Order: sequence, then C-alpha cells, then structure tokens
Amino acid sequence: MVGIPTYPGCWISCTIGIRNQRLTLTSNGNLPMAASLPASVVPNTTLPADSTVAGDDQSTGYRQELKRALGLRHLLVYGMITMVPIAPMSVYGFVAKQSHGMVPLVYVVGIVAMLFTALSYKHLSGVFPIAGSVYSYVQRGWHPYLGFLAGWMILADYLLVPALLYAFSASWLHGLLPAVPIGVWVLAFVIFNAGVNILGIELQAKAHFALLILELIALLIFVAFAIEFVFVLKHGAGGWSAAPFFQSGHVNSGFIATATSIAVLSFLGFDAISTLSEEVDNPRKTVGNATVLSLLLLGAIFIAQTYLAALVHPDYSTLDPELGFFQIGRELGGPWLYTLLLVVNIIAAGIASALAAQLAIARILYSMGRDRVLPAAGFLSHVHPGWRTPVNAILLVASSSIVLASFVPEEVILKLVNFGALTAFMLLNITVFVYFYLKEKQYLHVFSYLVFPALGLLIVAFVWSGFDRTTFLFGCSWLLVGAILGAFKYKNFKSFESPT
Repeated sequence: MVGIPTYPGCWISCTIGIRNQRLTLTSNGNLPMAASLPASVVPNTTLPADSTVAGDDQSTGYRQELKRALGLRHLLVYGMITMVPIAPMSVYGFVAKQSHGMVPLVYVVGIVAMLFTALSYKHLSGVFPIAGSVYSYVQRGWHPYLGFLAGWMILADYLLVPALLYAFSASWLHGLLPAVPIGVWVLAFVIFNAGVNILGIELQAKAHFALLILELIALLIFVAFAIEFVFVLKHGAGGWSAAPFFQSGHVNSGFIATATSIAVLSFLGFDAISTLSEEVDNPRKTVGNATVLSLLLLGAIFIAQTYLAALVHPDYSTLDPELGFFQIGRELGGPWLYTLLLVVNIIAAGIASALAAQLAIARILYSMGRDRVLPAAGFLSHVHPGWRTPVNAILLVASSSIVLASFVPEEVILKLVNFGALTAFMLLNITVFVYFYLKEKQYLHVFSYLVFPALGLLIVAFVWSGFDRTTFLFGCSWLLVGAILGAFKYKNFKSFESPT
C-alpha cells in the first residue's frame, strides 16, 4: 500500500514542509486619460441601478458588474479559509525542529512581521476599492507600468496555487485510497471548486463558512483532548510552561532570522481579501479592516494550537518533521484522531484553500483583462449576466490547474509561488510611501506612510533575498516575460499612460 504523502496544510506554508523540502532562506486615483486609450478600452463609468456602492465609488471609473453581497464577517471567513486555521498542523514537526520547540514564538514573530504589509493593504484598499488588489494599487498609486508588473508577479503566485493544492491533495488521497488514480481526484477537486466559484459569490460565501466550521470543529476536538491531557491528567508538560515562547539559550539574531523567514511564508494569503473589493458593501473601510483582523485572528489561533501541542509533547526532537502534529493527535486520541486531523487537513487544502485561491486569481485576471493589459482581455473580463461572476477567468484557472497539476512537477511550481507574492508585496509597500507621502504630501503621518511601509519592505525583502538560486531563476524569468509584455502593451496600446 502506498504511504500517505507529506501534508503541508495550506498553500501558504507549503514551501517549508513538503516532501523533505527545507526552507532556503495619479495622485487622484483616476483611470488613464480616455483620450489616450482605444475606444474599446475606455471603461463604462455608469453604475447599474442595483449597485450598492457606498460613497463616491464612481471615481473608480468602472461599471459595477460583480455583485455586492459581502460584509465584514464574510471577508473574515474568506481570510481564515485562505490562510487555513489548521495550517500549523501540517508543518509543526518541521518548524519545531527549526525553532527548538518554540513554534508559538515563530508565529508571534510572523504576526509582527506581516502586520506592516497588512497595514499597507489597508491604506491602499481604502483609496482604490478595486478587484485587482496589488495590481490596481500599484497601478494607480505609483505608475501603471509598475502596476502591471505587480499584477504579473502576483499571477505567478495565485495562478499556480490551485494547481499545487490539487496535486498535493490528490496525492494524499491516493495514499489513503490507492485504487483511485491521482488524476481522478484532481478532476473532482477542480470541477467542484469551479462550479461553486461560477455559481455566484453568495454560494461561495456559504461554502467558505461550512468549510471553516469543519476545520474549527476538528481544531476544537484537538484542543479539548490537549487540555485534558495536560491540565487534568498532568501528562506532557503537566501544566503551563514558558518554554514554547522563550528559551534564553536559543533566542538570538540567528533564531529571529530563521523564525521571520518561516513565519512570513506561513502567513501569506491574507492579501487575497482585497481581490473581493468590488463584491463588498462599503469596500473602502471593510476590506482593510478585514485584512488586518484576519491576520491577527489567525495568528492567535496559530499560537494557541501550537502552544498546546508543545505542552502535550515537549520533546520536539522525537517528532517526525512531516507528520509531527498528527503524531501528537494519535498520542492524544489514538488512530481515529490521527485520521480525522489528516482528512480534515486534506479537505482544507484541496477544497477550502483551493476554492479561495481560485476565487482570488479569477478576480485579478478579470481586473487586468478589463484594463486590456493581458492577451484575450475581452475573454477574461467577461462577467456572466446571471451569476455575476467572471466565468471565463474561472474556467481558465480551472483548465490550467488540471494541466499544471497533471504534468508539471510540484517542486517546479513551488519555485514561483512565493517569489511572485513577495515581489508584489515589495512594490506594494513602496507604493504606500509614493502615493501618500510623495504624491498626496501627507507628511504628518510619518509612521503610517513612511516608517511602517519601510519596515514591511525590509522584512519582505529579507525573506525574498533568502530564496535559492533556482527560485531566482524561475522568478526572474517570469518577471522578464512580464516586463517585455508590459513594454509591448505600453508601446502599442498606451494602456499605461500615467494619470493626470
């Protein structure tokens, strides 16, 4: 019987635990001038009667096509699904060995490290409530050409993530049920997620909620067993301990560097919330608040579950690097809890997280297609009149996921995923300074628009610089293709004319 492959949990943290992989470390926001664009590119600024846009959202310059049906609670659920509340389970054994058992401290570092970039998303989403996320923010806040490059790099992340999740999940299920071919599982995941995505944002919101409940139930079961094991039966650490948070002999500059690299990659995904800006009531306020709150909420959940795991099994050196958390589950509840946690984690990756990732990339493709900066722009920007979803973009992501998951090695996909996201984050943090501090001249907000974005840039750049040579080769090759395509578009269509 085929053994169950390594499970890395969510797509955010897959670089640090899979298959024996190791971590190597205009100023006014208007569209380009209509006179400089072909007639087919000039957006329709007339909003339909059923649009529920809050405030002066006509300044976005787009016709409202997507359905506004989401509030703060929906975005929080979406953010949690994207980052996966139970993600630490998949990488606990590896992170425990790298951090000398101080896994909760790693996630504390992660919250602090990524909070600065989350605040940059909050600032820019309040000014540019558009579905394009970092593409739209850099495009309007700094320069259209650089915005295209930011969007191109985030495509390397979002477009590949669903395929990566499908490949992993199919492999894990094939390990449990070897009679079913991997390709069948991939196809099943893709069809289900594409169907939910196409049938409307309200159905997606309900699916996110149901999947989140499933993950939280599994987590609560673990928590209940862990509390009884440690505090009632007095096993493991036998009670409260500060060791998972601080060990004086191991906390130094080298530890902080390693913890920062691990933690930043573990928290990627909160940014996907901004892709739903055009499906949210009052997006200028709600999107930014949800981005920061989801990061803080998930961070607290990550810290709590890893702290309990450390109390249950203080001797981290005996844990399997790939299945350590599941070992602890078996220690607490026997084989059934081990299997339950594993199966729920598979569902979290192959359905919940992949569903959220597919939703995000479809909105970015739609936004870039609407601006005519990608080939087949009209195809990508098409919105179904009934379901009010970018159906063609969704189908493109689904079909590409099948091809990538079936024929491209997982290790190759991994090389681009995190490189693209962190490159886009660096451009985003610089944009906050350029737009608010230089263009808008808000000099009094030194911390908000200068210090915090600078810290976010430095932290992300530090992690980015730790990628290995092969990752840089793949990433820079993708960037070069985008730079050429962007220059071609700029020359021929002038879609990147700077706003005035």
